[in-house]
Amino acid sequence: MDRERASATHGLPRFALGPVAGLAAVLATVLTALSGRYGYHRDELYFLAAGDHLAWGYTDQPPLTPFAARVATEVFGESPAALRVPATLALVATLFVVALIARELGGDRRVQVLAAGLAGVGGQPLAVGHMLSTATFDLLAWLAICWLLLRLLRTGDGRWWVPTGLCVGAGLLNKYLVALLVLVLLAAVLPMGARRLPRGPWLFAGTAAALVVAAPALWWQAAHGWPQLTVAGGISADDGAENRILFVPQQLIYLSPLFVPVWVAGWLRLWRDPALRFARPFALAYPLLCLLVLALGGKGYYAVPLLIVLLAAGCAPALEQLRRAGASRLRAVGAAAAVAVTVVINAAVTLPVLPPSALDVPMALNKEQGEQLGWPELADAAARGWSGIPEGRRASAVLFTQNYGEAGALDRYGPALGLPRPHSGHMAYADWGPPPDTADGPVLLVRQQGADGIERYFTGCRPVARVDNGHGVRNEEQAAAVVLCSGTVLPWSRLWPSLRHYY
Repeated sequence: MDRERASATHGLPRFALGPVAGLAAVLATVLTALSGRYGYHRDELYFLAAGDHLAWGYTDQPPLTPFAARVATEVFGESPAALRVPATLALVATLFVVALIARELGGDRRVQVLAAGLAGVGGQPLAVGHMLSTATFDLLAWLAICWLLLRLLRTGDGRWWVPTGLCVGAGLLNKYLVALLVLVLLAAVLPMGARRLPRGPWLFAGTAAALVVAAPALWWQAAHGWPQLTVAGGISADDGAENRILFVPQQLIYLSPLFVPVWVAGWLRLWRDPALRFARPFALAYPLLCLLVLALGGKGYYAVPLLIVLLAAGCAPALEQLRRAGASRLRAVGAAAAVAVTVVINAAVTLPVLPPSALDVPMALNKEQGEQLGWPELADAAARGWSGIPEGRRASAVLFTQNYGEAGALDRYGPALGLPRPHSGHMAYADWGPPPDTADGPVLLVRQQGADGIERYFTGCRPVARVDNGHGVRNEEQAAAVVLCSGTVLPWSRLWPSLRHYY
């Protein structure tokens, strides 16, 4: 058995370390050069605030991404470019993992480079590599688990359960969605690859490793009544119908419409190729995941990691098509042109390469582009509203925001403008506490345009300023209102449960 395992382990093509490292270096250089354009995303401002309140969990997420935000700012300073260093490094690591997946499926050095390159210029990987987000590390964790499970199934060596378990645990420290991957992979492996699945003490060791790594975050959720489930339920109720309608089109565009033939070929290869019988469960896992996400009303990008596995599997037949004797130079030029078009389109949609005034078209596909603009201007508008409060009343006044993006912006830019710490009932901001009941003075409310329903909790409200990002970009905070209210309808401690919200 040991001889069989050694043969299986060493029977792979050489790893294309140099070429993949070169691709990664180019991509990292481009992302770093662009990372300072536009500004923080609303979620990044929230991660910065959460990093200032380090804990083993938060209402809507585990601790890893806020911790990464804290480390990045401590090491590299306070700027969008500094905060995004971990995102760039995570995408670089993702390229190496994709190449390893292609190698595990028998791909030679050229196949590995192609797989890493296509994944690296895919729309969703570029988007999460540009900005710090939970999806950034989720993509890396899912792909690492896929690679390790492929190796486990191919070699039959149970020792791979331990690193697999460690990756599952690390994924749970970042985002609980990794549980969906574990579920569908188990559902696919048990009927199709159970004979190749090693059991015994290494399986228990891997399971224990996952639980030990994830235990602090799981304990926090349990101790606080599993608020993540409330958040997930709210997202499904609020966006579930739209997510289901868009799911299939998103599968076609999240990497690139021009890459669809490659990942379809990869699915067919995993399903049909006798040499990849050990990997056949991944052909079943992708549609199972799609059905599960559709049932839950989740977002289409949840399935992207398994889509990338299919893409990596399809690179070998794609190259074979180009290498065939009958393949013309025109076909090769056409393939190169398709990749070039993909790079241009995906960069425009996901990276800050266009002038802000030209974002209307990219935002139709990726509204997150526009969410990187207007935060300093929002803080300026709040400062104008705060200046309307008499100095003698500011000690008992409160700065309150509708959502965590607004609160994060005021946390980041407000101190330099003389603003106090903001409060909000949104997500983890609600856990960081209401103002004291002694803060019974005026309330300066920052809310999105049209969200005037929140004013029912306050008295004597009148708009005193409007937010203008200066570029005409129609993001969620454009024309947001700064409203000055004379007070609250109840003391803050009694009002706070009504102000808490999850979406």
